[in-house]
Amino acid sequence: MRARNHRVVTAAAALALAATMIGTFSASGAATLPHGGITVKSFTSNFAAMKLLRSITSAGSGGIGVILPDEVSSTRYVEFDAPDIRRAFLAAGLPSKDLTIQNALGVDATEITDAQAMITAGDKVIIVDPLDAPTGVTIENDAKKAGVKTIDYDRLTLGGSRTYYVSFNNVYVGTLLGKGLQSCVAAWKVANPKVIVMAGAATDNNATLFSQGYNAVLNPLFASHKWTKEAAPAGTWTPSVALTEFQQAYTAHHTSNALLSPNDENAAPIISYLQTQHVKPGTFPITGQDATLTGLQNMIRNYQCGTVYKPIFLEAQGAAALALFLRAGKPVPAGLSNGTVQDTVSHVKVPSVLMTPEWVTPQTLESTIIKDGFVTAKVLCTTHYAKRCAVYGIH
Repeated sequence: MRARNHRVVTAAAALALAATMIGTFSASGAATLPHGGITVKSFTSNFAAMKLLRSITSAGSGGIGVILPDEVSSTRYVEFDAPDIRRAFLAAGLPSKDLTIQNALGVDATEITDAQAMITAGDKVIIVDPLDAPTGVTIENDAKKAGVKTIDYDRLTLGGSRTYYVSFNNVYVGTLLGKGLQSCVAAWKVANPKVIVMAGAATDNNATLFSQGYNAVLNPLFASHKWTKEAAPAGTWTPSVALTEFQQAYTAHHTSNALLSPNDENAAPIISYLQTQHVKPGTFPITGQDATLTGLQNMIRNYQCGTVYKPIFLEAQGAAALALFLRAGKPVPAGLSNGTVQDTVSHVKVPSVLMTPEWVTPQTLESTIIKDGFVTAKVLCTTHYAKRCAVYGIH
């Protein structure tokens, strides 16, 4: 796991934060938290807000299970989600014996088996990032029959029966991808943009939402003939398949000079391929998502022009907070659930905790990703990349 650079929070600082947020303390001096005292905006990179939920944790009992989907579509699940979720729960006082975090390694049956094991073990809440909707529906139906609450994490299970959904505003993620490519084309002075538009897997509702966002930005440019859409492959979250899709499109449209890639992982092998085709840095703008180390290093080398930064530590804390309230049987604060997302299969609006993503370029990397400790300068600016970091003031 990458090293982190979170700020240290003293006991006095934590109490001050508690006083600011809720204004009450117990006789022992520990912060107490009325149910309405925590909101989406309470969470920060130092996880201090989670300490204010210890009374909620103490009010509940039983285990909490977390099922993450894979290690391929994005390295985030191993490098960020799993450790951040664990940190959030432990900061809130959940005993480690009451927390199980599993990764299905891209296998639907494994997600279902993991969920069944958690139900059998008596877990009260399961947080699940489904590989696809049918898998999520199976898990949530089984959990519901056993009286176990479920939370959709990052991906919404269409047709599911979850209680809450925690993610980023995924249409806005797509909007940032589209606007990011637009700004990159201008900054890199690409004349007559000829764009290959790639997508995530069709089975992933997030990919659908991303495409809604970026198509709303790009389609008017194509319709006006200011830009040309050269190709739009079927879509995948498997980087090797993304490379094949791109190679086929690029072979058929060899004058293409820009790429809408839905994430850093898909972009990485494509960038390596373009280098073998002697494409120079700063000439072929490519987008990304998730702020992976590879993506950031491609950015400072001017092969990838930007990434959608999603501070996973916010999403992890939102999910953990929800799970603790559900475990305790306490009402979820109105300020914690800050929106709804439409389940287009069940035709219901799902109460949601939605975090805000941000478009990051090499010029803003220091003030966002490095500042948050999401990736440290030490990890990013190894010997090979030190000069490129210096160009952008990353230290």
